[in-house]
Amino acid sequence: MTATSSDVVVIGAGQAGLSVAYHLQRRGLETPGAVTIVDRGPVTGGAWQHRWEALRLGDAHRVHDLPGMDQAGISFATAPGDVPARDVVADYYRRYESHFGITVHRPVDVERVTRQSDGRLRVSGAGLDAPLVAPVVVAAVGTWGSPREPAVPGTDLFRGTQITTAEYRSAQDFAGLRVAVVGGGTSAIGFVRELADAGAETFWFTRRPVRFLEASATLGEDLGRESVRLQDDAAREGRELPSIVSTTGIPLAPRIRRLRERGLLERRPMFVRAVSDGVVEQDGRTLPVDAIIWAIGFRAELSPFAPLGVDARAGVEVEQGHAVRVPGLFLAGYGPQASTVSANRGARRIARDVSAYLDDGRWPPTQPRRVPADYSSASPR
Repeated sequence: MTATSSDVVVIGAGQAGLSVAYHLQRRGLETPGAVTIVDRGPVTGGAWQHRWEALRLGDAHRVHDLPGMDQAGISFATAPGDVPARDVVADYYRRYESHFGITVHRPVDVERVTRQSDGRLRVSGAGLDAPLVAPVVVAAVGTWGSPREPAVPGTDLFRGTQITTAEYRSAQDFAGLRVAVVGGGTSAIGFVRELADAGAETFWFTRRPVRFLEASATLGEDLGRESVRLQDDAAREGRELPSIVSTTGIPLAPRIRRLRERGLLERRPMFVRAVSDGVVEQDGRTLPVDAIIWAIGFRAELSPFAPLGVDARAGVEVEQGHAVRVPGLFLAGYGPQASTVSANRGARRIARDVSAYLDDGRWPPTQPRRVPADYSSASPR
């Protein structure tokens, strides 16, 4: 089958993919043409389009604007908080793509990325008329399609309902049931609130005690920097990435404080195994439950890159947004770039390094020489 060639293929049109597209465009790499963008979602919004109807922007981590979003006359800072977050994000991303003329081919489900004999990368998958070939592939694939699997004995014996965060649709599905919610992040806490309001009896389990923090801007910035550092260390060393909440804790926002006051956030140590009709706690007693919701996080969805030796479970060496051992492969939104505030900075760097690699073919991408701050004022010798 004849392949379609371009300079860059961007896989994913969520926050990271659109940010990279914006900065590539500013460097003269336009879509369509030099850059081909594909996304497996049927509509705009990235992973947000798959989130549950009850989720509002105020329930999740802060969503920062995409680069240049103000030019399109929109901002998440003033977005409505009384409609589903998935609808707001989908609408804003649609307007963003339209304003900047960013063309996205969807739905395209990338299944395999391989290396051709000429060194270029070949992208194949459902929804493509022909494979895509380019010297550069930017994987902005996110994590939503790759939830972590529970490592607890007996899950195959449990006869009740088991779902992950990505499979959650409505608290009404669990009305009147006894539900074990597993996980120490904001999704798990949100599920506890929604389920309790829908009439379910909830039991909250975490592997380690959850650190609740008094909300303050300074504390949040310090924790954010530390989280980015830990993520960056793991990425550079090729280790599996730590969860964000394990490095930051949970700020005591008003809605979370109210949950604690209602007695709904009484954390239980992680149960040791599941049985047919419940879970066995650490003291040996069986707690009957009808359902288990595994809100234990996600891994980067890198299975299409397995032919290149990339495995999120084993860890991937990533530095400054590029896969150290895979020439031409960039990972946007990975590790320290995963937060919405760092995605724009990371996307700008990736666009710069993509441009450099296309120009000189050097891997890892050449870094611009830093000029001393007082260089311009120095007297000639």
